[in-house]
Amino acid sequence: MKIVTVIGARPQFIKASALSKLIGKQKNVNEIIIHTGQHYDHEMSSIFFKELNIPKPKYNLNIKSKYHGAMTGKMMKGIEKILLKEKPNYTLVYGDTNSTLAGALASKKLHIPVIHIEAGLRSYNKKMPEEINRVLTDHCSDILFTPSKLAVQNLKHEGIQQNSISNVGDILYDIFLSVYKNLVKNKKIYDILVTIHRAENTNSKSKMLNIINNLNKLSKEYNILFPMHPRTKKTMGQYKILKLLSKKIKVIKPLSYEQVIYYLKYAKLLITDSGGMQKEAFFAKTQTLTIREETEWPETIVAKYNRLVNPKENLIYNSTKKYISSKGNSSKPYGNGKTAKLIFKIIKNKATN
Repeated sequence: MKIVTVIGARPQFIKASALSKLIGKQKNVNEIIIHTGQHYDHEMSSIFFKELNIPKPKYNLNIKSKYHGAMTGKMMKGIEKILLKEKPNYTLVYGDTNSTLAGALASKKLHIPVIHIEAGLRSYNKKMPEEINRVLTDHCSDILFTPSKLAVQNLKHEGIQQNSISNVGDILYDIFLSVYKNLVKNKKIYDILVTIHRAENTNSKSKMLNIINNLNKLSKEYNILFPMHPRTKKTMGQYKILKLLSKKIKVIKPLSYEQVIYYLKYAKLLITDSGGMQKEAFFAKTQTLTIREETEWPETIVAKYNRLVNPKENLIYNSTKKYISSKGNSSKPYGNGKTAKLIFKIIKNKATN
């Protein structure tokens, strides 16, 4: 059996590590990895291949930053060429990026079955490019692996056949557990960890100014670490507001996965707009303020570990003060940390039937 896996962004590198390592141990299974180049900075790409021991991609398309249409189109062209050459039994994609959609569309046009891991997520905000990507990918896919019961319900509601859906849990939980259990307190810890990178925030000067003002106010009471995404640094520089950030806030380059989990483990609160970080904080039982109007991970809100906060007035500051010492419940909506094994078992069974 031959599987072509398409990845291109930080969250996909992390998720792929669990399944790719498992596939690598199997006889008569060959995985071909395509890296689209969507994330290409060392801190956002190659560091994760090294740290998580992910097999080196056979192909790298080096697409890099472009507008959504141009990026997705160039990816499809490159992926199609590789699929015609490799002739895989399946194309496997993760999540909701342009790389995800490009891999699914190119494969579907060639009548190659598509496997979508992390299917069924919905924010119901069509202005988010990720929402468009995940909906279209789900409707292109032949095997859909969901992380939760709610994701299954979303797919059924959209008319996707039940026999193509498998609720396997969240593959990110597999990787989290393997890293978390080995962490040792060996460097400085921070009260608050901050990550902001989504266009809905970074493309708005007023929102970024509000976030800065709230963080500055919080920095008088808490130690804050801000690993800054390249997009965030670029836009804050263009707005000429980067210099307004308090010197008390520690600004550094993006972290490796192990470093992220380390700081989350010992932090009191995460302030983020990242989908993946919401879950990582939930797994670490760290309170989270999500600077968005919706989330594709509502289970984290039900469990009282996550709150949606608009960057308006003093809402971030006030919400931090209110929730930083809160306790969530012990629910486990995303499986038991053995998702990769279950996914591979199902793929293998479908391939032989």
